Amino acid sequence: MKGLENYKWAVEDQPRYVVSIPYIRMMAGPMDYTPGAMRNAVLANFRPINDNPMSQGTRCQQLAMYVVFEAPLQMLADNPSIYMREQECTDFITSVPTTFDETVPLDGKVGEYVALARRKGDTWYLGAMTNWSERELTLDVSFLGKGAYEATVFKDGINADGDATDYKKDVLKVSSTDKLTIHLAPGGGWAARIEKSR
Repeated sequence: MKGLENYKWAVEDQPRYVVSIPYIRMMAGPMDYTPGAMRNAVLANFRPINDNPMSQGTRCQQLAMYVVFEAPLQMLADNPSIYMREQECTDFITSVPTTFDETVPLDGKVGEYVALARRKGDTWYLGAMTNWSERELTLDVSFLGKGAYEATVFKDGINADGDATDYKKDVLKVSSTDKLTIHLAPGGGWAARIEKSR
């Protein structure tokens, strides 16, 4: 089992790996991966650089790892000054619990993509990731209880297929009758926190 620290200096296919291990390694329980890279690169731009390491795949794929990977001892694995500059992303990462009350698989195929939802108390966290294939998924959120909810969403930006750091944050109204259509860039991801509307 390799963690992200290995992939920052390797030319292996990291996005395929991260959509394989939830089906394989997590079958045995929690795992360690050290997600949270804030220097993100598309495949064409990725280089193993010792003094300025980067990750393969998009920023939103890194955010989704905090939801998808079961890791009761989680961490921020990049340079502290980057997290200070990327406050929106840091705020999302630090809001994700390290243990959950419920997990709902939403969609997936080993080595291709994964999407799941996790609940802590009354708050749901959703994460989706893909390999280097761009794709659209429809997520059924009927697991939400009755009433109105607000979703804070981080999705691959319009230029994420060329600039892996490109993302967009949205705030949406959702309910249990909705189906969310999401777009994943190559090596991409999608992450959300869904809370009851106040």
